[in-house]
Amino acid sequence: MNIILGVPYEAVIKRIIEKGYAGNQTEVIRQAILAYERMLDEEELMLVHKAVVIEMEEIEAGRVKTHSFEDMKKILKQ
Repeated sequence: MNIILGVPYEAVIKRIIEKGYAGNQTEVIRQAILAYERMLDEEELMLVHKAVVIEMEEIEAGRVKTHSFEDMKKILKQ
């Protein structure tokens, strides 16, 4: 794969290598991709958590009908 990133990105890659965080350009890009994946995973978890908080507020305010475990067992037996 041949990628042309442009001068500002190449300068960043060069600084990262000079600081010793990676041995070559490929390592820098691999680390960046893994860091980006972790960031996306964390963002997804944050969004799920936020949605759960909103739904729990709706339940606690009585705006959502809930069912007990016993109700669910009865419904599933039908």
